[in-house]
Amino acid sequence: MANPNFLLEIGVEEIPDWMIRPALEHLSKAFATLLADNKLKGAVSWVDATPRRLVLAAERLPKGQKDSVELVTGPPKSAGEGAAQGFARKLGVSVDQLETTATPKGEYFSFRKKVAGRTTAEILAEALPGLILGIPWPKTMYWTTKSGARFIRPIRWVVALLGSKVVPFMVAGVASSNVTSGHRRFGKAKVKVTIRAYEEKLRANHVMVRAGERRGKIEEGVAALTAGKGLGCRTDEALLDTLTYLTEWPTAILGSFDPAYLSLPEEVLVTVMRHHQKYFSVAREDGSLAPHFIAVMNVPSDAEGLVVAGNERVLRARFNDARFFWETDQKRKLADRVESLANVTFQAKLGSYLDKTQRVVELVKQLGGDEHAQRAALVAKCDLTTDMVKEFTDLQGVVGGLYLRAQGEPEAVAQAVYDHYKPASMEAAIPRTEAGRMVSLADKLDTLRECFKIGMIPSGSRDPFALRRAAQGVVKILVEGNSALTVRAHLNGDAQLEEFFLDRIRYYFREVRGFAYDEVNAVLAAGWDPLTDAASRLEAIRAVRPTENFEPLAASFKRIRNILKQADWATGISYAHGLLEAGPEVDLCSRFEALQPEVTAKRKSADYTAALQLIASLRPQVDLFFDKVLVNSPDPNVRRNRLALLDSLLREFSSIADFSEIVTS
Repeated sequence: MANPNFLLEIGVEEIPDWMIRPALEHLSKAFATLLADNKLKGAVSWVDATPRRLVLAAERLPKGQKDSVELVTGPPKSAGEGAAQGFARKLGVSVDQLETTATPKGEYFSFRKKVAGRTTAEILAEALPGLILGIPWPKTMYWTTKSGARFIRPIRWVVALLGSKVVPFMVAGVASSNVTSGHRRFGKAKVKVTIRAYEEKLRANHVMVRAGERRGKIEEGVAALTAGKGLGCRTDEALLDTLTYLTEWPTAILGSFDPAYLSLPEEVLVTVMRHHQKYFSVAREDGSLAPHFIAVMNVPSDAEGLVVAGNERVLRARFNDARFFWETDQKRKLADRVESLANVTFQAKLGSYLDKTQRVVELVKQLGGDEHAQRAALVAKCDLTTDMVKEFTDLQGVVGGLYLRAQGEPEAVAQAVYDHYKPASMEAAIPRTEAGRMVSLADKLDTLRECFKIGMIPSGSRDPFALRRAAQGVVKILVEGNSALTVRAHLNGDAQLEEFFLDRIRYYFREVRGFAYDEVNAVLAAGWDPLTDAASRLEAIRAVRPTENFEPLAASFKRIRNILKQADWATGISYAHGLLEAGPEVDLCSRFEALQPEVTAKRKSADYTAALQLIASLRPQVDLFFDKVLVNSPDPNVRRNRLALLDSLLREFSSIADFSEIVTS
């Protein structure tokens, strides 16, 4: 890759870590568009960021645009000499320099005007302020005046270099230059840079520009801290990403806490460390939680241990809070808190969590949940009233399960409540037990039904009640839990909700399970409830599709559907054997009727692979029929009979999948 010859650095106050990657993606695309729109060669070579800077480097930018010729069209030739003279005078040329251009409306006077290309520096100076301020942020603020520029944080400096020259412009009251800023505490406030020495100069001022380098430094530091101690850092990719974009010079440190805190549930301790302090938790060799943590500081070293001591002090206070909440909450059993849910709003138009609980309990009964599932449904939301969950909201459900176990409820009930928010994503696990899956399904279905009932339907990126995730969770639980439950019966006949579910089902089978889109369309067109049956049919399609007869037969089915559609055929009309013509037509009918009971038997036993192989074996008779038989016979009775035969064949063999949806080569 060629060395960059353009560098842009936007220096700011600290940007929230989760906003950085989308901003970089937009910055890269916007700069590429800028080049294309101005007919400039070149390409973005890399983008990266720290909390205090967004950086873009580009390569092979030319000195400027090429000169071009623009055709300027004037008055029609029929307007006469006077019009031509006026047109020429306006352009500052003589009449004899004009041309005539033929158009659909006639001949017009015209002139080929030479347009000098602009320099790249001039184009960038004009475009970069808008490009910078055009970065979309979830939230922006005014940093100059009410009518001034809006940005995520105040812009403090801008580096813009094209080769060795500064691209001059102003943005949000800041002039571009060749001066950046080092680490807030351990670097110089002003650092003069060139494109070639940019990263080196910043590294000398305790700034690692590349996120990958910072990430690697964290991983190496963590490994060094635990090596030889019988300890291991628990993997947490999301936290690692966060810490990478919270630091400019990351350094890992190992801290400790009083082992007495290990009497608290591990889930509580890990949540406090991860979500509230952004610490990695540490495990012993046997996998149990160790009384240690790993923090990542944004300083080069902690020789005197002051940072470690400070982090230990803060964590101790948080753990004391957690212990206090645990002990206070235990004074009242979770099951005694059900009525208190009347004081916790689920949604303004949908009432309280007590209302929701009553609906979920009833739905669990309808789904066939046993006594443990029903008990779990009754107490699942009670931890919303506890001090622990009010402080550590990420522990909803988990706290309920832990409290129920501590308070002597059956383990099946405790596990069901612990798991009932699962799966948190399409990559996460579903609830471990049947009771847990029942409560999770009922909870999610209730949220979906009630929200759709009041018109709270997701649109675009708006989905405040995470209904897409809820529907995807239902799909994942039903399929991966191998449940024979039918979901459609519990959607209250809401057509919009059914279509919403169907969209999530398509997404799951395509994006999560990796089935081809046409296979998914074909199977779902033949029915999607129960989902485990749809999954089995998809597996069968994938297994049989590579065989030699499958796709050609699918193409024939598509042809049959088109023929019936063009004939405006009313499905369900029976064919008469007496009107069948000897030869390929009778052969097709005989083979079809011979296969019918075999396919039906395989279908009823859910042996869809064998059923599809039998259907595919019909290909020779179908091919010969279309090769030798005229469907649109001049005799209307024969024509109707042939259409009826094709319709019977299509209906009978489309109960596994609508083969006409299969894309064939």
